[in-house]
Amino acid sequence: MDDLNALLTPGMLVMHPQHPEWGTGQVQSNICGKVTVNFRDQGKVVIDSFRLELMPVFDEG
Repeated sequence: MDDLNALLTPGMLVMHPQHPEWGTGQVQSNICGKVTVNFRDQGKVVIDSFRLELMPVFDEG
């Protein structure tokens, strides 16, 4: 099984593909397949990288 978010680092911006209403989130940590993201409209969420691939956001403009 692959870590789908292995390249994400703290500070990167991401979107949750199943919950776009949460807005843009900022990666807080990425440890052993668990990514903690602070979403603008949802708060902190821990994502299992072996089940879900987050979508990097490169331009919020």
